[in-house]
This record gives sequence, structure tokens and C-alpha cells, in this order.
Amino acid sequence: MSKIKCTVLECAYNKNVMCHAPMIQVNHNGVKHSSGSRETQCETFKPKGL
Repeated sequence: MSKIKCTVLECAYNKNVMCHAPMIQVNHNGVKHSSGSRETQCETFKPKGL
């Protein structure tokens, strides 16, 4: 699996600023076609402690 940097420290999959989720899902963020990273969102996020 590719190394994925993540700065969302509240995510349970974040370990030392790297994502350790078994799978990553990224979706459009309210648009039909994304042209930049701001138009996407990580659906894999899981808050720490859950």
C-alpha cells in the first residue's frame, strides 16, 4: 500500500502523521467533478476513541 500522509490528528488511523487505515476512500466533496484537492474528502476518517 502507498504511504499516505495525514495531518488530521483527531483520526484514529493517524499514527505519526501517516494513515494506517486498511483501506482509503476518497469522495467528491459536493461537486460532480473535482478539479482540486479542496473538492474531495476522506470518507475513511474515524474519530479517536470510537
